Amino acid sequence: MATTGLRRRPLRFRARHAVAVFAVLILLSYGISMAEVYSGLAQRAKDCLVRQLAAAPDAATPAGFADPAWLTQRRGTVNDASCLNRTGVYGVARPADEAELASALAFAREHDLKVALSGARHSMGGQASWPGALILDMTALDRIAVDEASGTVRVGGGTLWRQVLEALHPHGLSVTGMPSIDVLSVGGTLSVNAHGTDFRTGSLAGTVRSLRLMKADGSVVTLDADHDPELFHAVIGGYGLFGVIVEAELATVPDEVYRLEQRVVATAELPDVLDALAADENNRLMSADLATAGSPLLDQAIVYTHARFTGSADEPMPDLRPEPDSPPARFLFNLARHRGPGQWLKWTLQRDLMPRLRQCGTSRNEALRAAEACLVSRSQAMYSDLSLLRHTIPQYTDILHEYFLPRDALVPFLRDAAAALQVSRAVALHASVRMVHAEPVLLDYARGDRYSVVLYLSQEVSVEGNRDMADLTRTLVDRALARGGTFYLPYQQHYTRDDLARAYPRIDEFFALKRRHDPELRFMNSLYRKYA
Repeated sequence: MATTGLRRRPLRFRARHAVAVFAVLILLSYGISMAEVYSGLAQRAKDCLVRQLAAAPDAATPAGFADPAWLTQRRGTVNDASCLNRTGVYGVARPADEAELASALAFAREHDLKVALSGARHSMGGQASWPGALILDMTALDRIAVDEASGTVRVGGGTLWRQVLEALHPHGLSVTGMPSIDVLSVGGTLSVNAHGTDFRTGSLAGTVRSLRLMKADGSVVTLDADHDPELFHAVIGGYGLFGVIVEAELATVPDEVYRLEQRVVATAELPDVLDALAADENNRLMSADLATAGSPLLDQAIVYTHARFTGSADEPMPDLRPEPDSPPARFLFNLARHRGPGQWLKWTLQRDLMPRLRQCGTSRNEALRAAEACLVSRSQAMYSDLSLLRHTIPQYTDILHEYFLPRDALVPFLRDAAAALQVSRAVALHASVRMVHAEPVLLDYARGDRYSVVLYLSQEVSVEGNRDMADLTRTLVDRALARGGTFYLPYQQHYTRDDLARAYPRIDEFFALKRRHDPELRFMNSLYRKYA
Protein backbone atom coordinates (compact mmCIF):
# COMPACT_ATOMS: atom_id res chain seq x y z
CA MET A 1 0.00 0.00 0.00
CA ALA A 2 2.83 2.40 0.84
CA THR A 3 4.42 1.69 -2.51
CA THR A 4 1.13 2.43 -4.28
CA GLY A 5 0.82 5.79 -2.42
CA LEU A 6 4.33 6.76 -3.45
CA ARG A 7 3.49 5.97 -7.03
CA ARG A 8 0.33 8.10 -6.96
CA ARG A 9 2.02 11.24 -5.62
CA PRO A 10 3.94 11.96 -8.83
CA LEU A 11 0.71 11.52 -10.81
CA ARG A 12 -1.14 14.01 -8.58
CA PHE A 13 1.86 16.36 -8.75
CA ARG A 14 1.92 16.16 -12.51
CA ALA A 15 -1.82 16.82 -12.65
CA ARG A 16 -1.53 19.88 -10.36
CA HIS A 17 1.47 21.05 -12.37
CA ALA A 18 -0.48 20.71 -15.62
CA VAL A 19 -3.42 22.66 -14.17
CA ALA A 20 -1.07 25.40 -12.96
CA VAL A 21 0.62 25.64 -16.34
CA PHE A 22 -2.76 25.71 -18.04
CA ALA A 23 -3.91 28.50 -15.72
CA VAL A 24 -0.74 30.50 -16.38
CA LEU A 25 -1.24 30.08 -20.14
CA ILE A 26 -4.83 31.32 -19.83
CA LEU A 27 -3.69 34.32 -17.80
CA LEU A 28 -0.92 35.06 -20.29
CA SER A 29 -3.34 34.73 -23.18
CA TYR A 30 -5.82 37.04 -21.43
CA GLY A 31 -3.03 39.47 -20.58
CA ILE A 32 -1.76 39.54 -24.15
CA SER A 33 -5.29 40.01 -25.45
CA MET A 34 -5.91 42.81 -22.95
CA ALA A 35 -2.62 44.45 -23.85
CA GLU A 36 -3.55 44.39 -27.54
CA VAL A 37 -6.94 45.96 -26.86
CA TYR A 38 -5.65 48.55 -24.39
CA SER A 39 -2.74 49.58 -26.62
CA GLY A 40 -4.53 49.37 -29.96
CA LEU A 41 -5.01 52.48 -32.09
CA ALA A 42 -8.59 52.96 -33.28
CA GLN A 43 -8.71 53.45 -37.05
CA ARG A 44 -12.27 54.83 -37.11
CA ALA A 45 -14.73 56.44 -34.74
CA LYS A 46 -16.48 54.19 -32.25
CA ASP A 47 -20.17 53.47 -32.75
CA CYS A 48 -21.38 51.99 -29.48
CA LEU A 49 -25.09 51.64 -28.76
CA VAL A 50 -26.69 52.52 -25.46
CA ARG A 51 -29.62 54.40 -26.93
CA GLN A 52 -30.59 55.28 -30.48
CA LEU A 53 -32.39 58.43 -31.63
CA ALA A 54 -34.68 57.05 -34.31
CA ALA A 55 -35.79 58.99 -37.34
CA ALA A 56 -39.52 59.34 -37.90
CA PRO A 57 -40.76 56.57 -40.23
CA ASP A 58 -41.66 59.00 -43.03
CA ALA A 59 -38.21 60.63 -42.85
CA ALA A 60 -36.30 57.36 -42.54
CA THR A 61 -38.08 55.82 -45.56
CA PRO A 62 -39.26 58.79 -47.63
CA ALA A 63 -41.78 58.16 -50.35
CA GLY A 64 -42.54 60.03 -53.52
CA PHE A 65 -39.02 61.02 -54.53
CA ALA A 66 -35.82 59.30 -55.48
CA ASP A 67 -32.63 59.58 -53.49
CA PRO A 68 -30.12 61.90 -55.15
CA ALA A 69 -26.99 60.28 -56.55
CA TRP A 70 -24.74 62.55 -54.49
CA LEU A 71 -25.65 60.96 -51.15
CA THR A 72 -22.58 59.29 -49.64
CA GLN A 73 -24.79 57.39 -47.17
CA ARG A 74 -28.43 56.40 -47.55
CA ARG A 75 -30.44 56.00 -44.33
CA GLY A 76 -28.53 54.25 -41.59
CA THR A 77 -27.15 56.08 -38.58
CA VAL A 78 -24.46 58.54 -37.57
CA ASN A 79 -22.78 59.00 -34.21
CA ASP A 80 -20.43 61.46 -32.53
CA ALA A 81 -17.16 61.32 -30.59
CA SER A 82 -18.96 60.18 -27.44
CA CYS A 83 -20.44 57.20 -29.38
CA LEU A 84 -23.54 57.62 -27.19
CA ASN A 85 -25.78 59.42 -29.70
CA ARG A 86 -26.42 56.97 -32.52
CA THR A 87 -29.02 58.71 -34.69
CA GLY A 88 -31.12 57.45 -37.58
CA VAL A 89 -30.84 59.85 -40.52
CA TYR A 90 -32.21 60.35 -44.02
CA GLY A 91 -28.69 60.30 -45.40
CA VAL A 92 -25.28 61.98 -45.53
CA ALA A 93 -23.95 64.31 -48.23
CA ARG A 94 -20.35 65.48 -48.61
CA PRO A 95 -20.40 68.55 -50.86
CA ALA A 96 -17.07 69.42 -52.47
CA ASP A 97 -17.90 73.02 -53.39
CA GLU A 98 -20.50 75.73 -52.90
CA ALA A 99 -22.54 74.62 -55.91
CA GLU A 100 -22.94 71.10 -54.50
CA LEU A 101 -23.75 72.55 -51.09
CA ALA A 102 -26.44 74.78 -52.59
CA SER A 103 -27.92 71.78 -54.43
CA ALA A 104 -28.08 69.78 -51.20
CA LEU A 105 -29.89 72.62 -49.41
CA ALA A 106 -32.29 73.02 -52.33
CA PHE A 107 -33.09 69.29 -52.13
CA ALA A 108 -33.73 69.60 -48.38
CA ARG A 109 -36.07 72.57 -48.95
CA GLU A 110 -37.94 70.80 -51.74
CA HIS A 111 -38.55 67.68 -49.65
CA ASP A 112 -38.87 69.40 -46.29
CA LEU A 113 -35.86 67.67 -44.71
CA LYS A 114 -34.10 69.09 -41.69
CA VAL A 115 -30.38 69.71 -42.15
CA ALA A 116 -27.63 69.11 -39.58
CA LEU A 117 -24.00 70.13 -40.08
CA SER A 118 -20.97 68.07 -39.14
CA GLY A 119 -17.20 68.26 -39.38
CA ALA A 120 -15.11 65.93 -37.23
CA ARG A 121 -18.20 65.25 -35.03
CA HIS A 122 -16.45 65.93 -31.75
CA SER A 123 -19.48 67.54 -30.15
CA MET A 124 -21.02 65.08 -27.73
CA GLY A 125 -24.69 65.93 -27.30
CA GLY A 126 -26.34 65.62 -30.70
CA GLN A 127 -25.24 69.06 -31.91
CA ALA A 128 -24.09 67.62 -35.28
CA SER A 129 -27.07 65.41 -36.07
CA TRP A 130 -30.86 65.20 -36.02
CA PRO A 131 -33.22 62.23 -36.45
CA GLY A 132 -34.32 61.95 -40.06
CA ALA A 133 -32.12 64.84 -41.19
CA LEU A 134 -29.91 65.29 -44.20
CA ILE A 135 -26.43 65.38 -42.64
CA LEU A 136 -23.93 67.63 -44.38
CA ASP A 137 -20.37 66.34 -43.92
CA MET A 138 -18.37 69.49 -44.59
CA THR A 139 -14.87 67.99 -44.63
CA ALA A 140 -14.50 68.17 -48.43
CA LEU A 141 -14.70 71.99 -48.34
CA ASP A 142 -11.05 72.26 -47.41
CA ARG A 143 -9.47 74.81 -49.76
CA ILE A 144 -6.75 77.03 -48.25
CA ALA A 145 -5.34 80.32 -49.55
CA VAL A 146 -2.52 82.09 -47.67
CA ASP A 147 -2.20 85.86 -48.07
CA GLU A 148 1.20 86.85 -46.70
CA ALA A 149 0.67 90.52 -47.51
CA SER A 150 -2.38 90.82 -45.28
CA GLY A 151 -1.20 88.21 -42.77
CA THR A 152 -4.39 86.19 -43.16
CA VAL A 153 -5.46 82.80 -44.45
CA ARG A 154 -8.77 81.87 -46.09
CA VAL A 155 -9.92 78.34 -45.38
CA GLY A 156 -12.94 76.26 -46.29
CA GLY A 157 -15.26 75.46 -43.42
CA GLY A 158 -14.42 71.76 -43.54
CA THR A 159 -10.66 72.28 -43.38
CA LEU A 160 -8.93 70.53 -40.51
CA TRP A 161 -6.62 72.62 -38.33
CA ARG A 162 -3.79 70.23 -39.17
CA GLN A 163 -4.16 71.23 -42.83
CA VAL A 164 -4.09 74.92 -41.88
CA LEU A 165 -0.83 74.49 -39.92
CA GLU A 166 0.75 72.58 -42.79
CA ALA A 167 -0.25 75.27 -45.29
CA LEU A 168 1.03 78.17 -43.16
CA HIS A 169 4.32 76.59 -42.09
CA PRO A 170 6.24 77.08 -45.39
CA HIS A 171 5.34 80.80 -45.23
CA GLY A 172 6.79 81.21 -41.74
CA LEU A 173 3.30 81.75 -40.33
CA SER A 174 1.15 80.07 -37.72
CA VAL A 175 -2.42 80.32 -36.46
CA THR A 176 -3.33 82.99 -33.93
CA GLY A 177 -5.48 80.50 -32.05
CA MET A 178 -6.88 77.00 -32.43
CA PRO A 179 -8.22 74.16 -30.29
CA SER A 180 -5.79 71.81 -28.55
CA ILE A 181 -6.27 69.02 -31.09
CA ASP A 182 -5.58 69.55 -34.80
CA VAL A 183 -8.01 67.02 -36.34
CA LEU A 184 -11.07 69.22 -35.75
CA SER A 185 -12.62 71.27 -38.55
CA VAL A 186 -12.37 75.05 -38.71
CA GLY A 187 -16.10 75.49 -39.30
CA GLY A 188 -16.98 73.13 -36.46
CA THR A 189 -14.68 74.81 -33.96
CA LEU A 190 -15.85 78.29 -34.97
CA SER A 191 -19.40 77.06 -34.44
CA VAL A 192 -18.56 76.27 -30.81
CA ASN A 193 -16.07 79.18 -30.43
CA ALA A 194 -13.32 76.81 -29.31
CA HIS A 195 -10.12 77.87 -27.58
CA GLY A 196 -6.65 76.48 -26.92
CA THR A 197 -3.35 77.15 -25.21
CA ASP A 198 -2.74 80.69 -26.50
CA PHE A 199 -3.96 82.33 -23.32
CA ARG A 200 -3.54 85.83 -24.76
CA THR A 201 -5.88 85.09 -27.65
CA GLY A 202 -8.41 83.08 -25.67
CA SER A 203 -11.21 81.84 -27.92
CA LEU A 204 -11.27 81.76 -31.72
CA ALA A 205 -13.75 84.65 -31.97
CA GLY A 206 -11.06 87.31 -31.90
CA THR A 207 -9.06 85.63 -34.69
CA VAL A 208 -11.83 85.71 -37.31
CA ARG A 209 -11.61 88.56 -39.81
CA SER A 210 -14.64 87.54 -41.85
CA LEU A 211 -16.97 84.64 -42.64
CA ARG A 212 -18.88 83.53 -45.72
CA LEU A 213 -22.14 81.90 -44.68
CA MET A 214 -24.61 79.95 -46.84
CA LYS A 215 -28.09 80.37 -45.43
CA ALA A 216 -31.01 77.95 -45.69
CA ASP A 217 -32.28 79.56 -48.91
CA GLY A 218 -28.91 78.97 -50.62
CA SER A 219 -27.81 82.60 -50.55
CA VAL A 220 -24.26 83.41 -49.44
CA VAL A 221 -23.51 86.41 -47.23
CA THR A 222 -20.17 87.81 -46.08
CA LEU A 223 -20.04 88.72 -42.41
CA ASP A 224 -17.58 90.56 -40.22
CA ALA A 225 -17.59 92.85 -37.21
CA ASP A 226 -18.63 95.81 -39.41
CA HIS A 227 -21.02 94.11 -41.86
CA ASP A 228 -23.99 92.56 -40.06
CA PRO A 229 -22.15 92.24 -36.73
CA GLU A 230 -25.29 90.83 -35.08
CA LEU A 231 -25.32 87.73 -37.30
CA PHE A 232 -21.51 87.54 -37.32
CA HIS A 233 -21.44 87.31 -33.53
CA ALA A 234 -24.27 84.78 -33.51
CA VAL A 235 -22.68 82.42 -36.07
CA ILE A 236 -19.43 82.21 -34.05
CA GLY A 237 -20.51 79.96 -31.21
CA GLY A 238 -23.86 79.43 -32.97
CA TYR A 239 -23.71 75.63 -33.25
CA GLY A 240 -24.56 75.55 -36.97
CA LEU A 241 -28.10 76.86 -36.43
CA PHE A 242 -27.83 79.90 -38.75
CA GLY A 243 -26.22 78.38 -41.82
CA VAL A 244 -23.10 76.76 -43.22
CA ILE A 245 -19.69 78.38 -42.72
CA VAL A 246 -18.30 77.88 -46.22
CA GLU A 247 -15.18 79.97 -45.67
CA ALA A 248 -13.38 81.78 -42.86
CA GLU A 249 -10.69 84.44 -43.07
CA LEU A 250 -8.37 84.04 -40.09
CA ALA A 251 -5.56 86.17 -38.69
CA THR A 252 -2.08 84.65 -38.52
CA VAL A 253 1.08 85.31 -36.51
CA PRO A 254 4.78 84.56 -37.12
CA ASP A 255 5.77 80.95 -36.53
CA GLU A 256 8.39 81.61 -33.87
CA VAL A 257 10.59 79.14 -32.02
CA TYR A 258 9.71 78.83 -28.33
CA ARG A 259 11.39 77.34 -25.31
CA LEU A 260 9.14 74.79 -23.62
CA GLU A 261 9.36 74.65 -19.83
CA GLN A 262 7.34 73.04 -17.07
CA ARG A 263 7.04 73.40 -13.33
CA VAL A 264 5.05 71.51 -10.69
CA VAL A 265 2.97 73.57 -8.26
CA ALA A 266 0.26 73.01 -5.70
CA THR A 267 -3.19 73.72 -7.11
CA ALA A 268 -3.82 76.22 -4.32
CA GLU A 269 -1.00 78.33 -5.80
CA LEU A 270 -2.20 78.00 -9.39
CA PRO A 271 -3.98 81.39 -9.82
CA ASP A 272 -0.93 83.31 -8.52
CA VAL A 273 1.47 81.26 -10.65
CA LEU A 274 -0.59 81.66 -13.83
CA ASP A 275 -1.03 85.39 -13.26
CA ALA A 276 2.71 85.86 -12.79
CA LEU A 277 3.50 83.87 -15.93
CA ALA A 278 0.89 85.78 -17.92
CA ALA A 279 2.54 89.07 -16.90
CA ASP A 280 5.72 88.00 -18.74
CA GLU A 281 5.27 89.09 -22.37
CA ASN A 282 7.70 86.39 -23.50
CA ASN A 283 5.27 83.64 -22.52
CA ARG A 284 3.00 82.95 -25.51
CA LEU A 285 1.37 79.57 -24.83
CA MET A 286 0.40 78.26 -21.40
CA SER A 287 -1.70 75.55 -19.77
CA ALA A 288 -1.73 73.48 -16.60
CA ASP A 289 -2.38 69.74 -16.26
CA LEU A 290 -3.98 68.70 -12.98
CA ALA A 291 -3.19 65.60 -10.95
CA THR A 292 -5.62 62.80 -11.76
CA ALA A 293 -4.26 60.56 -8.99
CA GLY A 294 -3.75 60.91 -5.29
CA SER A 295 -6.05 62.13 -2.55
CA PRO A 296 -7.47 64.61 -2.93
CA LEU A 297 -7.58 64.64 -6.71
CA LEU A 298 -6.57 67.73 -8.67
CA ASP A 299 -4.39 69.05 -5.82
CA GLN A 300 -1.21 69.37 -7.92
CA ALA A 301 -0.53 70.85 -11.34
CA ILE A 302 2.13 70.76 -14.04
CA VAL A 303 2.30 74.21 -15.64
CA TYR A 304 3.59 74.27 -19.22
CA THR A 305 4.81 77.45 -20.91
CA HIS A 306 6.14 78.17 -24.39
CA ALA A 307 8.22 81.33 -24.24
CA ARG A 308 10.15 83.51 -26.63
CA PHE A 309 13.85 83.82 -25.81
CA THR A 310 16.84 85.84 -26.96
CA GLY A 311 18.13 84.59 -30.27
CA SER A 312 15.01 82.65 -31.22
CA ALA A 313 14.70 84.60 -34.48
CA ASP A 314 18.04 83.14 -35.59
CA GLU A 315 17.01 79.54 -34.95
CA PRO A 316 16.25 77.42 -38.04
CA MET A 317 12.59 76.47 -38.46
CA PRO A 318 12.34 72.66 -38.60
CA ASP A 319 9.68 70.85 -40.59
CA LEU A 320 6.50 69.88 -38.81
CA ARG A 321 6.75 66.37 -37.41
CA PRO A 322 3.74 64.21 -36.51
CA GLU A 323 3.69 62.76 -33.05
CA PRO A 324 4.97 59.17 -33.06
CA ASP A 325 2.35 56.65 -32.07
CA SER A 326 3.13 54.88 -28.78
CA PRO A 327 1.19 51.70 -27.97
CA PRO A 328 2.87 51.43 -24.52
CA ALA A 329 1.79 54.98 -23.65
CA ARG A 330 -1.75 54.23 -24.82
CA PHE A 331 -1.80 51.04 -22.75
CA LEU A 332 -0.74 52.99 -19.67
CA PHE A 333 -3.26 55.74 -20.35
CA ASN A 334 -6.07 53.20 -20.73
CA LEU A 335 -4.97 51.29 -17.63
CA ALA A 336 -5.83 54.43 -15.65
CA ARG A 337 -9.51 53.78 -16.43
CA HIS A 338 -9.40 51.24 -13.58
CA ARG A 339 -8.27 53.85 -11.01
CA GLY A 340 -5.76 52.82 -8.32
CA PRO A 341 -2.21 51.95 -9.39
CA GLY A 342 -2.93 52.66 -13.07
CA GLN A 343 -3.99 56.24 -12.34
CA TRP A 344 -1.06 56.80 -10.01
CA LEU A 345 1.47 55.41 -12.49
CA LYS A 346 0.14 57.48 -15.40
CA TRP A 347 0.28 60.73 -13.43
CA THR A 348 3.71 59.99 -11.94
CA LEU A 349 5.23 59.26 -15.34
CA GLN A 350 3.62 62.36 -16.86
CA ARG A 351 5.04 64.53 -14.09
CA ASP A 352 8.50 62.99 -13.68
CA LEU A 353 9.43 60.99 -16.79
CA MET A 354 7.81 62.70 -19.77
CA PRO A 355 9.95 65.86 -19.51
CA ARG A 356 12.97 63.67 -20.27
CA LEU A 357 11.34 61.94 -23.24
CA ARG A 358 9.42 64.72 -24.97
CA GLN A 359 10.01 65.40 -28.65
CA CYS A 360 12.04 68.61 -29.03
CA GLY A 361 13.63 70.49 -31.89
CA THR A 362 16.64 71.64 -29.87
CA SER A 363 19.37 73.21 -31.95
CA ARG A 364 23.02 72.48 -31.24
CA ASN A 365 23.80 76.11 -30.36
CA GLU A 366 20.91 76.38 -27.94
CA ALA A 367 21.80 73.08 -26.31
CA LEU A 368 25.25 74.50 -25.62
CA ARG A 369 23.72 77.61 -24.05
CA ALA A 370 21.22 75.88 -21.80
CA ALA A 371 21.27 72.33 -20.54
CA GLU A 372 18.30 70.22 -21.62
CA ALA A 373 16.72 73.12 -23.51
CA CYS A 374 13.56 72.08 -25.35
CA LEU A 375 12.83 74.23 -28.39
CA VAL A 376 9.74 73.86 -30.54
CA SER A 377 8.09 76.06 -33.13
CA ARG A 378 4.69 77.55 -32.38
CA SER A 379 3.06 75.44 -35.08
CA GLN A 380 4.80 72.28 -33.84
CA ALA A 381 3.44 72.90 -30.34
CA MET A 382 -0.08 72.93 -31.82
CA TYR A 383 0.51 70.09 -34.31
CA SER A 384 -1.07 67.30 -32.31
CA ASP A 385 -3.78 64.80 -33.19
CA LEU A 386 -3.67 63.19 -29.71
CA SER A 387 -3.72 59.69 -31.20
CA LEU A 388 -2.98 58.51 -27.67
CA LEU A 389 -6.70 58.94 -26.95
CA ARG A 390 -7.99 56.84 -29.85
CA HIS A 391 -8.63 53.50 -28.18
CA THR A 392 -10.47 50.31 -29.14
CA ILE A 393 -11.84 49.30 -25.71
CA PRO A 394 -15.54 48.52 -26.24
CA GLN A 395 -16.77 48.97 -22.66
CA TYR A 396 -15.51 52.55 -22.20
CA THR A 397 -16.00 55.84 -23.96
CA ASP A 398 -14.51 59.27 -23.30
CA ILE A 399 -16.50 62.33 -22.30
CA LEU A 400 -15.46 65.98 -22.03
CA HIS A 401 -16.68 68.56 -19.53
CA GLU A 402 -15.64 72.20 -19.44
CA TYR A 403 -16.35 74.96 -16.96
CA PHE A 404 -15.32 78.63 -16.87
CA LEU A 405 -14.58 80.17 -13.48
CA PRO A 406 -13.66 83.60 -12.13
CA ARG A 407 -10.18 83.78 -10.64
CA ASP A 408 -11.20 83.48 -6.99
CA ALA A 409 -13.53 80.58 -7.74
CA LEU A 410 -10.96 78.36 -9.50
CA VAL A 411 -9.49 76.57 -6.47
CA PRO A 412 -12.83 76.14 -4.64
CA PHE A 413 -14.40 74.72 -7.80
CA LEU A 414 -11.53 72.27 -8.25
CA ARG A 415 -12.18 71.06 -4.71
CA ASP A 416 -15.85 70.63 -5.63
CA ALA A 417 -14.89 68.71 -8.76
CA ALA A 418 -12.45 66.46 -6.88
CA ALA A 419 -15.12 65.57 -4.31
CA ALA A 420 -17.68 64.82 -7.04
CA LEU A 421 -15.23 62.64 -8.97
CA GLN A 422 -14.37 60.61 -5.86
CA VAL A 423 -17.96 59.34 -5.64
CA SER A 424 -18.63 59.03 -9.38
CA ARG A 425 -18.15 55.92 -11.49
CA ALA A 426 -16.48 58.14 -14.09
CA VAL A 427 -12.68 58.25 -14.01
CA ALA A 428 -10.63 61.39 -14.64
CA LEU A 429 -8.05 60.53 -17.30
CA HIS A 430 -6.90 64.11 -17.81
CA ALA A 431 -7.71 67.53 -16.40
CA SER A 432 -6.34 70.91 -17.37
CA VAL A 433 -6.68 74.63 -16.79
CA ARG A 434 -6.46 77.34 -19.48
CA MET A 435 -7.36 81.01 -19.74
CA VAL A 436 -10.12 82.67 -21.79
CA HIS A 437 -11.55 86.17 -22.09
CA ALA A 438 -14.85 87.88 -22.85
CA GLU A 439 -15.87 88.14 -26.51
CA PRO A 440 -18.76 90.00 -28.17
CA VAL A 441 -20.33 86.74 -29.38
CA LEU A 442 -23.97 86.20 -28.51
CA LEU A 443 -23.35 83.02 -26.51
CA ASP A 444 -20.24 84.13 -24.62
CA TYR A 445 -19.12 81.54 -22.09
CA ALA A 446 -16.41 83.70 -20.53
CA ARG A 447 -18.10 87.04 -19.72
CA GLY A 448 -14.74 88.30 -18.46
CA ASP A 449 -11.28 86.92 -17.79
CA ARG A 450 -11.88 83.33 -16.78
CA TYR A 451 -10.07 80.10 -16.08
CA SER A 452 -11.24 77.16 -18.15
CA VAL A 453 -11.33 73.77 -16.39
CA VAL A 454 -11.36 70.89 -18.88
CA LEU A 455 -12.14 67.38 -17.62
CA TYR A 456 -11.51 64.37 -19.85
CA LEU A 457 -13.42 61.46 -18.31
CA SER A 458 -13.77 57.74 -18.92
CA GLN A 459 -17.38 56.53 -18.85
CA GLU A 460 -18.78 53.02 -18.92
CA VAL A 461 -20.81 52.32 -22.06
CA SER A 462 -24.01 51.36 -20.28
CA VAL A 463 -27.30 52.76 -19.06
CA GLU A 464 -25.81 52.94 -15.55
CA GLY A 465 -22.76 54.76 -16.90
CA ASN A 466 -25.03 57.29 -18.64
CA ARG A 467 -27.04 57.83 -15.47
CA ASP A 468 -23.92 58.35 -13.39
CA MET A 469 -22.47 60.81 -15.93
CA ALA A 470 -25.73 62.77 -15.90
CA ASP A 471 -25.57 63.01 -12.09
CA LEU A 472 -21.94 64.14 -12.21
CA THR A 473 -22.69 66.74 -14.89
CA ARG A 474 -25.60 68.23 -12.96
CA THR A 475 -23.47 68.41 -9.82
CA LEU A 476 -20.61 70.21 -11.55
CA VAL A 477 -22.90 72.55 -13.48
CA ASP A 478 -24.61 73.48 -10.22
CA ARG A 479 -21.27 74.08 -8.46
CA ALA A 480 -19.94 76.18 -11.36
CA LEU A 481 -23.05 78.35 -11.48
CA ALA A 482 -23.07 78.76 -7.70
CA ARG A 483 -19.50 80.08 -7.88
CA GLY A 484 -20.25 82.59 -10.62
CA GLY A 485 -19.03 80.40 -13.47
CA THR A 486 -20.49 78.96 -16.66
CA PHE A 487 -20.29 75.70 -18.61
CA TYR A 488 -19.57 74.76 -22.23
CA LEU A 489 -22.36 73.74 -24.62
CA PRO A 490 -20.78 71.27 -27.13
CA TYR A 491 -21.03 68.41 -24.68
CA GLN A 492 -23.73 66.21 -23.16
CA GLN A 493 -26.96 68.05 -22.44
CA HIS A 494 -27.68 66.97 -18.88
CA TYR A 495 -28.26 70.58 -17.76
CA THR A 496 -31.69 72.22 -17.46
CA ARG A 497 -33.24 75.15 -19.34
CA ASP A 498 -32.82 77.23 -16.18
CA ASP A 499 -29.12 76.27 -15.99
CA LEU A 500 -28.72 77.35 -19.61
CA ALA A 501 -30.36 80.73 -18.98
CA ARG A 502 -28.20 81.38 -15.91
CA ALA A 503 -25.00 80.63 -17.81
CA TYR A 504 -26.06 82.33 -21.05
CA PRO A 505 -28.44 85.20 -20.24
CA ARG A 506 -28.82 86.07 -23.96
CA ILE A 507 -30.07 82.62 -24.91
CA ASP A 508 -33.61 83.79 -25.72
CA GLU A 509 -32.19 86.52 -27.94
CA PHE A 510 -30.09 83.85 -29.66
CA PHE A 511 -33.08 81.60 -30.33
CA ALA A 512 -35.17 84.55 -31.57
CA LEU A 513 -32.41 85.53 -34.00
CA LYS A 514 -32.25 81.95 -35.25
CA ARG A 515 -35.99 82.01 -36.02
CA ARG A 516 -35.58 85.34 -37.86
CA HIS A 517 -32.77 84.10 -40.11
CA ASP A 518 -34.08 80.53 -40.52
CA PRO A 519 -37.89 80.82 -40.24
CA GLU A 520 -38.48 77.31 -41.57
CA LEU A 521 -36.07 75.93 -38.95
CA ARG A 522 -34.21 74.12 -41.72
CA PHE A 523 -31.01 73.83 -39.68
CA MET A 524 -31.75 71.73 -36.64
CA ASN A 525 -29.94 70.05 -33.77
CA SER A 526 -30.53 68.98 -30.20
CA LEU A 527 -29.53 72.34 -28.68
CA TYR A 528 -32.39 74.17 -30.37
CA ARG A 529 -35.01 71.45 -30.08
CA LYS A 530 -34.36 70.67 -26.42
CA TYR A 531 -33.95 74.20 -25.06
CA ALA A 532 -35.80 76.56 -27.42
